[in-house]
Amino acid sequence: MSVVSQVILRADDELRYPSTGELSLIQDFFQTGLQRVQVATRLAENERKIVQEASRQLWRQRPDFIAPGGNAAGERQRALCLRDYGWYLRLITYGLLAGDTTPIETIGVIGAREMYNSLGVPVPGMAEAVRCLKNASLELLSAEEGAQAAPYFDYLVQALS
Repeated sequence: MSVVSQVILRADDELRYPSTGELSLIQDFFQTGLQRVQVATRLAENERKIVQEASRQLWRQRPDFIAPGGNAAGERQRALCLRDYGWYLRLITYGLLAGDTTPIETIGVIGAREMYNSLGVPVPGMAEAVRCLKNASLELLSAEEGAQAAPYFDYLVQALS
Protein backbone atom coordinates (compact mmCIF):
# COMPACT_ATOMS: atom_id res chain seq x y z
CA MET A 1 0.00 0.00 0.00
CA SER A 2 1.43 3.38 -0.92
CA VAL A 3 2.04 6.20 1.52
CA VAL A 4 -0.86 8.06 -0.10
CA SER A 5 -3.26 5.16 0.49
CA GLN A 6 -2.09 4.75 4.06
CA VAL A 7 -2.60 8.43 4.88
CA ILE A 8 -6.04 8.50 3.32
CA LEU A 9 -7.21 5.31 5.02
CA ARG A 10 -5.85 6.40 8.41
CA ALA A 11 -7.51 9.82 8.16
CA ASP A 12 -10.78 8.28 6.99
CA ASP A 13 -10.77 5.74 9.83
CA GLU A 14 -10.45 8.65 12.24
CA LEU A 15 -13.00 10.81 10.35
CA ARG A 16 -10.54 13.67 9.84
CA TYR A 17 -8.50 15.43 7.20
CA PRO A 18 -4.87 14.42 6.76
CA SER A 19 -2.58 16.25 9.17
CA THR A 20 0.19 18.59 8.12
CA GLY A 21 2.74 15.87 8.91
CA GLU A 22 0.85 13.35 6.80
CA LEU A 23 0.65 15.78 3.91
CA SER A 24 4.42 16.25 4.19
CA LEU A 25 4.83 12.47 3.90
CA ILE A 26 2.77 12.53 0.71
CA GLN A 27 4.80 15.44 -0.65
CA ASP A 28 8.04 13.56 0.05
CA PHE A 29 6.57 10.47 -1.63
CA PHE A 30 5.88 12.44 -4.81
CA GLN A 31 9.24 14.24 -4.74
CA THR A 32 11.11 10.93 -4.66
CA GLY A 33 8.76 9.23 -7.12
CA LEU A 34 10.85 9.68 -10.25
CA GLN A 35 13.96 8.36 -8.53
CA ARG A 36 12.08 5.34 -7.14
CA VAL A 37 10.77 4.56 -10.62
CA GLN A 38 14.27 4.91 -12.09
CA VAL A 39 15.75 2.56 -9.47
CA ALA A 40 12.97 0.01 -9.97
CA THR A 41 13.51 0.21 -13.73
CA ARG A 42 17.26 -0.29 -13.43
CA LEU A 43 16.74 -3.33 -11.19
CA ALA A 44 14.15 -4.81 -13.55
CA GLU A 45 16.29 -4.24 -16.63
CA ASN A 46 19.27 -5.90 -14.93
CA GLU A 47 17.45 -8.77 -13.24
CA ARG A 48 19.39 -11.51 -15.03
CA LYS A 49 22.75 -9.88 -14.30
CA ILE A 50 21.82 -9.22 -10.65
CA VAL A 51 20.53 -12.76 -10.09
CA GLN A 52 23.61 -14.29 -11.71
CA GLU A 53 25.99 -12.19 -9.64
CA ALA A 54 24.02 -12.80 -6.44
CA SER A 55 24.05 -16.55 -7.04
CA ARG A 56 27.82 -16.48 -7.67
CA GLN A 57 28.29 -14.62 -4.38
CA LEU A 58 26.04 -17.04 -2.51
CA TRP A 59 27.64 -20.19 -3.92
CA ARG A 60 31.08 -18.81 -2.99
CA GLN A 61 29.91 -18.10 0.56
CA ARG A 62 27.90 -21.30 0.92
CA PRO A 63 29.29 -24.02 -1.35
CA ASP A 64 27.35 -26.54 0.76
CA PHE A 65 24.13 -25.28 -0.91
CA ILE A 66 25.28 -26.59 -4.32
CA ALA A 67 27.23 -29.61 -3.05
CA PRO A 68 25.60 -33.04 -3.33
CA GLY A 69 22.78 -33.15 -0.80
CA GLY A 70 22.48 -29.35 -0.68
CA ASN A 71 19.24 -27.54 -1.39
CA ALA A 72 20.58 -26.15 -4.68
CA ALA A 73 22.43 -29.28 -5.81
CA GLY A 74 21.54 -30.16 -9.36
CA GLU A 75 20.31 -28.06 -12.24
CA ARG A 76 16.61 -28.22 -11.38
CA GLN A 77 17.06 -27.11 -7.77
CA ARG A 78 19.49 -24.39 -8.79
CA ALA A 79 17.03 -23.11 -11.41
CA LEU A 80 14.30 -22.98 -8.76
CA CYS A 81 16.57 -20.96 -6.48
CA LEU A 82 17.37 -18.51 -9.26
CA ARG A 83 13.66 -18.19 -10.02
CA ASP A 84 13.04 -17.30 -6.38
CA TYR A 85 15.87 -14.75 -6.42
CA GLY A 86 14.21 -13.04 -9.39
CA TRP A 87 10.89 -13.11 -7.55
CA TYR A 88 12.44 -11.45 -4.49
CA LEU A 89 14.10 -8.81 -6.64
CA ARG A 90 10.70 -8.08 -8.17
CA LEU A 91 9.24 -7.71 -4.67
CA ILE A 92 11.90 -5.13 -3.90
CA THR A 93 10.80 -3.11 -6.93
CA TYR A 94 7.18 -3.27 -5.72
CA GLY A 95 8.26 -1.80 -2.38
CA LEU A 96 10.28 0.89 -4.14
CA LEU A 97 7.37 1.89 -6.35
CA ALA A 98 4.95 1.98 -3.43
CA GLY A 99 7.43 3.76 -1.19
CA ASP A 100 6.47 1.22 1.46
CA THR A 101 7.24 -2.32 2.60
CA THR A 102 3.60 -3.43 2.60
CA PRO A 103 3.77 -5.10 -0.85
CA ILE A 104 6.86 -7.01 0.26
CA GLU A 105 5.05 -8.16 3.38
CA THR A 106 1.71 -9.06 1.84
CA ILE A 107 2.93 -10.55 -1.43
CA GLY A 108 6.22 -12.08 -0.40
CA VAL A 109 6.79 -12.64 3.27
CA ILE A 110 3.46 -13.94 4.49
CA GLY A 111 3.69 -17.68 4.04
CA ALA A 112 7.22 -17.72 2.58
CA ARG A 113 8.77 -19.08 5.75
CA GLU A 114 6.11 -21.76 6.04
CA MET A 115 6.53 -22.72 2.38
CA TYR A 116 10.31 -22.98 2.64
CA ASN A 117 10.09 -24.91 5.89
CA SER A 118 7.64 -27.38 4.35
CA LEU A 119 10.01 -27.87 1.39
CA GLY A 120 13.01 -28.29 3.67
CA VAL A 121 14.68 -25.14 2.34
CA PRO A 122 16.67 -23.34 5.04
CA VAL A 123 15.07 -19.92 5.49
CA PRO A 124 18.35 -18.38 6.72
CA GLY A 125 19.79 -19.38 3.34
CA MET A 126 17.11 -17.31 1.62
CA ALA A 127 18.01 -14.36 3.83
CA GLU A 128 21.64 -14.82 2.73
CA ALA A 129 20.49 -14.93 -0.89
CA VAL A 130 18.64 -11.61 -0.46
CA ARG A 131 21.79 -10.08 1.07
CA CYS A 132 23.65 -11.19 -2.05
CA LEU A 133 20.88 -9.72 -4.23
CA LYS A 134 21.30 -6.46 -2.35
CA ASN A 135 25.07 -6.46 -2.87
CA ALA A 136 24.75 -7.25 -6.58
CA SER A 137 22.07 -4.58 -7.01
CA LEU A 138 23.99 -1.88 -5.17
CA GLU A 139 26.94 -2.45 -7.53
CA LEU A 140 24.71 -1.22 -10.38
CA LEU A 141 23.22 1.77 -8.58
CA SER A 142 24.61 5.14 -7.64
CA ALA A 143 25.10 5.83 -3.94
CA GLU A 144 21.89 7.87 -3.84
CA GLU A 145 19.90 5.19 -5.67
CA GLY A 146 21.39 2.53 -3.42
CA ALA A 147 20.30 4.48 -0.35
CA GLN A 148 16.79 4.51 -1.80
CA ALA A 149 16.75 0.73 -2.45
CA ALA A 150 18.73 -0.64 0.51
CA PRO A 151 15.98 -0.37 3.15
CA TYR A 152 13.69 -2.62 1.10
CA PHE A 153 16.37 -5.30 0.83
CA ASP A 154 17.08 -4.93 4.55
CA TYR A 155 13.40 -5.29 5.37
CA LEU A 156 13.17 -8.50 3.37
CA VAL A 157 16.35 -9.91 4.93
CA GLN A 158 14.98 -9.15 8.40
CA ALA A 159 11.63 -10.72 7.55
CA LEU A 160 13.34 -13.92 6.36
CA SER A 161 15.75 -14.05 9.32
